[in-house]
Amino acid sequence: MLVESIIGGELLLASAFAEPGSRFNPGSVATSAAAAADGDDVILNGTKVAVENGPNANKLLVSARESGDVRDAQGISVFVVDASTPGISMRSYQTVDGKMASEVTLTNVKVPASNRLGEAGAALPAIEVATNRAIVAVSAEAVGALEVLLQKTVEYSKTRKQFGTPIGTFQALQHRMADMFIQCQLARSIVIMAAMALDGDDSAEEKARAVAAAKSRIGKAIKDVGQEAIQIHGGIAMTEELDVGHLFKRVTALDLAFGDGDYHTQRFAQL
Repeated sequence: MLVESIIGGELLLASAFAEPGSRFNPGSVATSAAAAADGDDVILNGTKVAVENGPNANKLLVSARESGDVRDAQGISVFVVDASTPGISMRSYQTVDGKMASEVTLTNVKVPASNRLGEAGAALPAIEVATNRAIVAVSAEAVGALEVLLQKTVEYSKTRKQFGTPIGTFQALQHRMADMFIQCQLARSIVIMAAMALDGDDSAEEKARAVAAAKSRIGKAIKDVGQEAIQIHGGIAMTEELDVGHLFKRVTALDLAFGDGDYHTQRFAQL
């Protein structure tokens, strides 16, 4: 019923996995899940950060630890929690790209044990699979946005004149736009590779390496292409009227989603 409700649009979920100090690591979970005295419920206590679309969600997917230390791979469970459950408080805010997110505090939140998804304490592998797929999805979105930024930058360079000449005729800017094109192509190729790896028969470690490589490359492309687009457009790029600035804000948010380029470069090196 949960999946059907999501597909039908009756249910809007928000994933509450990240925590203060977790540094993009889904296995770093301090939020606790303790059995209630009645034995039929679980009591959740903790704080979740950067819960995207939290203000609009009907229910939350909350990762919580039933056993072990903060960074142990075992002991993590995921619970479906109604957003209106007593003990849940949200501090909502607007993100750089204009979307909404929340910091969610859970204080003695009582949840039926039947709301646990899967086996108790064994949710981390499923979280990692879902996160890897989400990373590829946001990376693909970033590729599309970067290609639009490139296209609009090239078009603008043909009409914006300096010293009576279109700036696109200046060789120095042509070189910069050629570099933007190269970054877009590298980003597209590595995201396709990561998507193929996830759908292939590679080991979980190889899939994680492919995803980390893609997000690392995307992070570099976002900085290079995004900043060049802004600089070649000049001050007009940051006005509300031009979508270049909005695209730049969106890709900046995508760079941080599920770990920025620096995090995934380090992750790739460790796998």
